[in-house]
Amino acid sequence: MGNSLFANCCRQVTDLLFQPRSSGSPDERSPLLPKPPTSCAVFPEMPEAAQCAGLYPDIIPSEAVTRSLQKGTEYIQDLSETKDKEGTVTVCDKSELRPGVGTVGLLRQTEASHAGTVLPADLGDRPAGLVDHAQSLEACQSCVKLEDSGLAHRSCRLEEHVAAAGVGAGPGAPFAGQGEGQVAVLLHTASVAPDSVLKHRGPAPCPATPSSALPSSVGEAQPAQSAVVLPVSSGEVSPKARDTSAGFVTEPTACPSIRSSCDPDSQARILPSKQQQQQQKKKRKKKKLPLPEHPSGVALMNGSGPHDSLKGEKDAKQNGHEEADPGEDGNDQEVIVIQDTGFTVKICAPGIEPFSLQVSPQEMVQEIHQVLMDREDTCHRTCFSLQLDGNVLDNFAELKTIEGLQEGSLLKVVEEPYTVREARIHVRHIRDLLKSLDPSDAFNGVDCNSLSFLSVFTEGDLGDSGKRKKKGTEMEQIDCTPPEHILPGSKERPLCALQPQNRDWKPLQCLKVLTMSGWNPPPGNRKMHGDLMYLYVITVEDRHVSITASTRGFYLNQSTAYNFNPKPANPSFLSHSLVELLNQISPTFKKNFSALQKKRVQRHPFERIATPFQVYSWTAPQAEHAMDCVRAEDAYTSRLGYEEHIPGQTRDWNEELQTTRELPRKNLPERLLRERAIFKVHSDFTAAATRGAMAVIDGNVMAINPSEETKMQMFIWNNIFFSLGFDVRDHYKDFGGDVAAYVAPTNDLNGVRTYNAVDVEGLYTLGTVVVDYRGYRVTAQSIIPGILEREQEQSVIYGSIDFGKTVVSHPKYLELLEKTSRPLKIQKHKVLNDKNEEVELCSSVECKGIIGNDGRHYILDLLRTFPPDLNFLPVEGEEMPEECKKMGFPKQHRHKLCCLRQELVDAFVEHRYLLFMKLAALQLMQQKANKQESSVALENGASAENGAADSERPESDDGKIDNSVTGLDQVKELAETIASDDGTVDPKSREVIRNACKAVGSISDTSFDIRFNPDIFSPGVRFPESSKEEVQDQKQLLKDAAAFLLSCQIPGLVKDCLDHTVLPMDGATLAEAMHQRGINMRYLGKVINFITKTPGRAQLDHIFKIGISELITRSAKHIFKTYLQGVELSGLSAAISHFLNCFLSSFPNPIAHLPADELVSKKKNKKRKNRNLGNADNTAWASMTPQELWKNICSEAKNYFDFSLECENADQAAEVYNLQKITLLREISLKTGVQILLKEYNFDNRHKPTFTEEDILNIFPVVKHVNPKASDAFHFFQSGQAKVQQGFLKEGCELINEALNLFNNVYGAMHVEICACLRLLARLNYIMGDYSEALSNQQKAVLMSERVLGIEHPNTIQEYMHLALYCFANSQLSTALNLLYRARYLMLLVFGEDHPEMALLDNNIGLVLHGVMEYDLSLRFLENALAISSKYHGSKSLKVALSHHLVARVYESKAEFRSALQHEKEGYTIYKNQLGEHHEKTKESSEYLKYLTQQAVALQRTMNEIYKNGSNANIMPLKFTAPSMASVLEQLNIINGILFIPLSQKDLENLKAEVQRRQQLQESMKSGEQLEAEDKAVEEKEAEPSMPSTAIPLTQSSA
Repeated sequence: MGNSLFANCCRQVTDLLFQPRSSGSPDERSPLLPKPPTSCAVFPEMPEAAQCAGLYPDIIPSEAVTRSLQKGTEYIQDLSETKDKEGTVTVCDKSELRPGVGTVGLLRQTEASHAGTVLPADLGDRPAGLVDHAQSLEACQSCVKLEDSGLAHRSCRLEEHVAAAGVGAGPGAPFAGQGEGQVAVLLHTASVAPDSVLKHRGPAPCPATPSSALPSSVGEAQPAQSAVVLPVSSGEVSPKARDTSAGFVTEPTACPSIRSSCDPDSQARILPSKQQQQQQKKKRKKKKLPLPEHPSGVALMNGSGPHDSLKGEKDAKQNGHEEADPGEDGNDQEVIVIQDTGFTVKICAPGIEPFSLQVSPQEMVQEIHQVLMDREDTCHRTCFSLQLDGNVLDNFAELKTIEGLQEGSLLKVVEEPYTVREARIHVRHIRDLLKSLDPSDAFNGVDCNSLSFLSVFTEGDLGDSGKRKKKGTEMEQIDCTPPEHILPGSKERPLCALQPQNRDWKPLQCLKVLTMSGWNPPPGNRKMHGDLMYLYVITVEDRHVSITASTRGFYLNQSTAYNFNPKPANPSFLSHSLVELLNQISPTFKKNFSALQKKRVQRHPFERIATPFQVYSWTAPQAEHAMDCVRAEDAYTSRLGYEEHIPGQTRDWNEELQTTRELPRKNLPERLLRERAIFKVHSDFTAAATRGAMAVIDGNVMAINPSEETKMQMFIWNNIFFSLGFDVRDHYKDFGGDVAAYVAPTNDLNGVRTYNAVDVEGLYTLGTVVVDYRGYRVTAQSIIPGILEREQEQSVIYGSIDFGKTVVSHPKYLELLEKTSRPLKIQKHKVLNDKNEEVELCSSVECKGIIGNDGRHYILDLLRTFPPDLNFLPVEGEEMPEECKKMGFPKQHRHKLCCLRQELVDAFVEHRYLLFMKLAALQLMQQKANKQESSVALENGASAENGAADSERPESDDGKIDNSVTGLDQVKELAETIASDDGTVDPKSREVIRNACKAVGSISDTSFDIRFNPDIFSPGVRFPESSKEEVQDQKQLLKDAAAFLLSCQIPGLVKDCLDHTVLPMDGATLAEAMHQRGINMRYLGKVINFITKTPGRAQLDHIFKIGISELITRSAKHIFKTYLQGVELSGLSAAISHFLNCFLSSFPNPIAHLPADELVSKKKNKKRKNRNLGNADNTAWASMTPQELWKNICSEAKNYFDFSLECENADQAAEVYNLQKITLLREISLKTGVQILLKEYNFDNRHKPTFTEEDILNIFPVVKHVNPKASDAFHFFQSGQAKVQQGFLKEGCELINEALNLFNNVYGAMHVEICACLRLLARLNYIMGDYSEALSNQQKAVLMSERVLGIEHPNTIQEYMHLALYCFANSQLSTALNLLYRARYLMLLVFGEDHPEMALLDNNIGLVLHGVMEYDLSLRFLENALAISSKYHGSKSLKVALSHHLVARVYESKAEFRSALQHEKEGYTIYKNQLGEHHEKTKESSEYLKYLTQQAVALQRTMNEIYKNGSNANIMPLKFTAPSMASVLEQLNIINGILFIPLSQKDLENLKAEVQRRQQLQESMKSGEQLEAEDKAVEEKEAEPSMPSTAIPLTQSSA
């Protein structure tokens, strides 16, 4: 504990030693860390901790800032109490407000503002009085809770945050449009704690919290507009909606110009006078004012390329109104962002009643088209125009620019003549509608479709069914018995249950065949009659018809399969829409098509929106392959992007990727727009690159150097450059040949990722995607303009093309790279070239700089961005540190490109920084002590040399702490003065800092600054004599870093696993946990060895098992890769099934079926030249045997991971290490991209092999790509997490809501970070008592997790558990049970039973079963949970005590008091020993024991009475209590880590006072302790926390 406290003191120095960097923080850690960095969890007012994340994530605001924040807070408090009585609302602003003009008029006087699609104009050009782009983010719908006035009909929020899959944002989006000077009116609930409002204002650019809505400075003359967010039911705007906002006018004071956005003291001046304070608030406001401008659904054409806006059905979700599909019952309400008073228009379409549609002025006409193409009754139209009073509206015009369009206008849908393009779009759209429920695209991994099974277990949408069910009668109907395989102890692990058959999938068949006719294209004479193309249809009634698509529509012609007769049939039924035509000729089509559309619009939107990156499923059921003209056409016309929608055909990927990076980013709306565009182009590029890479490997792309041998070929397809992962021109000869060439692309990708994250203006990287497919690694890159025309030698003006023999440098590159050197910790250094001249570099030598023909400065080949890992790079004559030698390092690896991970470099520097602070503080204290000749300070520990040992030293008594704090304060001041280069510092103190710098290896004498030279130990690089000493220091630093990984990070990981702060469930989550701590997977063997030597070995069983199975499957993957390279396409399924048989089957000698069996050619063909990349002998794979494969696996594990496996075949492995074969099958399939048939596999049959070639359905690519981040949203998310961890739930909730909006804005509706946001939001809703909202958010989180991560990903399993809890709280018991059973099944499949999470799951299941009085079943689960808890937490832990208590309660309900007493006694003993006699838990337990004893005695008496008197005994009625739902829910909350503490009013007052007092105390001191204490409370979930909140979410909430 002393450690973290010391750390927190030290943190204060950071902002003085480092200029914080701006929000584009280069942290590419897993975006949503399980817990926010401690820093964030420290201060209530700290988004800036995240915002100005300095080199160290924790920069503490100076006191002045803190103080001014508190003043702001009080000020707001006064304001927000002036709320009107009737439910109209006042606006809180940070400047003096006077209530202005009346409310009603304001909304009417809107002024047309300029078009919302245009990228933000330069913000400075407007007259000072008006601040443009004023739609304030703050008023975002997510945080607006409506008053209980007429507005408060609860919106159904069906698709609350669904932003456009392709574009902009959905209803959650910040306000659209850029009306000059609008006032954002926030509907403020009374319950918002007023003092929360300003707490989160830190230095800009962090946008304020949603709760502080701010009017822009409005010029007196300018009519203010108001933005209000209201839910409006589909039809009309509630009349009251118009009059409930209050407008305000603020004083037009000149705002000071925007200060540098991350100057840490921009607000550190204390402004005593009222007016100055006012100005300061103004200044802050000015900084964050220009807020998002793109309209809720406008396609950001220029931002992300025109292709977004036109993606048929998928994008119908783009506009703000597609909330609930309007075709459903009238009671569906939609959330609509009203701004400039949204209005209603009437739509009149042929053949249906006119209907109303709510629109907003910022939308484009295009979006009304999208709505109509998705509505149930108009979805079959694609080729129409909208007309107002006979004038055709321009598709890309904004509604507000259209003259005469107003409330109640009638828009006519007018059918337009077709063109070939329109006809094809129409047929494609109809086909999409027919296939809308068909999951085959998801199973086949196309078009970003993926699977979701939640609705199978919830029987439809949770929200609706919840309201319909009668609560009372539910008890009787529940059938609680789980399937056999889910019960504890069951050994079978069926696979079919993984993908249950969804009822909706047996789609209603509408047509047998719809395909292009063989008579296409129409001959010239028919073209002149208007024929565009011919279709061939077979109806369900088996009628064969030919259809002509003409300019006027569709009609039947007289052609047959063999005779061409284009004349119209009789009757010809000319219809403008294909659906209308088919309705007339096929009654079944008519009936089924309308039923299908009803079902389509009832699905949850999250089930049908496309994901940003393709997710592949490793199993799939046997599917019939249906005829599908569109699919066929797509496969053969290489539909590269979306040509039919884009003029100009192929996309210039490089231009798109670089242009989006150049978008302005001065303020939040610009950054959102830019990040949105970057993300969109990246996901499109990834999809195109994946498709291209597969085409290259499948041999469908012509090489640009076809005459060279296959391995050396390079390809260009769709403006993307593809190269194979082989060492082509002995380029990597010194680094390990082909092996090095194979890892170089991933290292390069990591480099691209990091430089992208640092985001330096003017420095460009290439779009890079690495695809592993069929055993080959393909790198896909965007093409630098002009690079193909010149030789590489001419173009490289920085770096080296031959690993350091010839090296050049360039001043512009040095300047650009210098900007990245601090965040990436890269040292500027000199190397010698072949002429022995010194050349200065700021990267590794093989990083090349090329100026493209577009004048941009590109860097490529970033494979050595990070320093080498010396544990795997033995160097002659270099001695490694002791820790490394003990572990058997350095070890020769296969290649010499082993680098340390960025996370490791960061952790190492952080570690050194703490050491630096300690050393300096210690020396200062010693100096002081010498001056005072007092001995007090010296108690504090050793001399500077054992600084490292200090870190372990506990600091208990106050004296010591005070000393260390004053010491640190001095260090802080000292560093400050030295940094400012002031002559006033006395030499002794300079000496202190210098010594500390030297001791930790800093490159500067005056401040802490550690950097690495990535070229050290690089073969072929020579350093000049002058930098000899520097190079020595760098070598030492690298050795220390290598030792740090072994001595701190690996033990740290194992300790976290022991504490259960890290709970991996499968290989992927284990790898993620290792990577977060900077441990590469090549250390896996070491990690497992470390676990075997750990004292608490049994408590790490689960990690050991995951580690072993990961080790086996990774070794098998390495072998599989080379195995597959020798297989030609026709033998692929046979080869894969043979490999899996050898790997997993118990059958001793599987024989491979060679593909020649099926087709034997009559002529013996002459030996064809193989277009095969591998060996000439294509059947070598067939000779593999299980013995040989396992021998190879063991030797691979030894060579690569340095771990000795003790098994010779699959059965032994399963037995020795207690592994499940099904789990191994899942892991190997996910790693290699194999998709297998969904059926039950018998692995243990010794008489026939497990897999046949029919079981291998497909092989998918495994894709690695860059994940662009939403930086602002992420900072909000972190600040929200921090708030929640301190117990400020309301504020936390608002921040998280805000983050959700921003995430939606950048990522669209589907993304893993949005999933984490929704989960946390649901938990907060739940804690704050809003169960139905919690249910709705968690349902979205589950759907999203299934869609984005996979249906059996460990995250999805946890989401299912949370959802079950909220279902139970909403009294949907059977659903809750179904969900828990599903979670348990998935966990059994992914890992098995013996996992600490399983204890939690079983406790949940047991409690719910107890609640529905299934006592015997309940006991099975609870006793299993007890056994697992005892194993993993130790039999004396409080978790086990709780488990005993739960079991006792069930025995009590069964009236088996003896067993109940026995368990409760166990629990009581644990409580007494752990918490002491007087703890409330111990008392509760002892009360319960008394009660049980009384009951037992009473029962015994009754029995005796019966024995004595026989049938006429006088029997006292016994109390057998069925548990109440409330008590079950309370226990559920406890085990799931949610603790409610009942607080009286008085407690609340005390708490408030306590909180304020705490804030005024030395903050860093307290927070250190509070966090520690909090962690304790969390671990045991029983200790009484003292936190400022009525409900304490324990850390699991963010895990």
